[in-house]
Amino acid sequence: MNKIYTLLPEVEGEEAIFLDSLLKDLNEEQAQNFILIYRGRRKDPQTILLTALLGFFGFAGIHRFFINHIGMGILYFFTAGLCFIGTIVDLVNHKNLAFEYNQQVAREIKILIN
Repeated sequence: MNKIYTLLPEVEGEEAIFLDSLLKDLNEEQAQNFILIYRGRRKDPQTILLTALLGFFGFAGIHRFFINHIGMGILYFFTAGLCFIGTIVDLVNHKNLAFEYNQQVAREIKILIN
């Protein structure tokens, strides 16, 4: 677990545990390559939070486009974030949205590295 915190100090909690389980069977070079790619593709929960807040100012759904939920992004855009209810729910769950996206990215990168 200390390996994750030294290589990726910005991750915390569940994400760190998940990454630690992915990296345990990689050698040092593979782990470094994984970290370089992951750091570039990872979405920060704070960025998801800020883009979700834009939904209250006429830009609903941008956070969904940002995490590749294109259909939901279009739906939020044309329904004002499902009358702001969906936007409020996403504000509360911004960490889960980011974690789910980051998990998928990490799995794709691990397949790419192996």
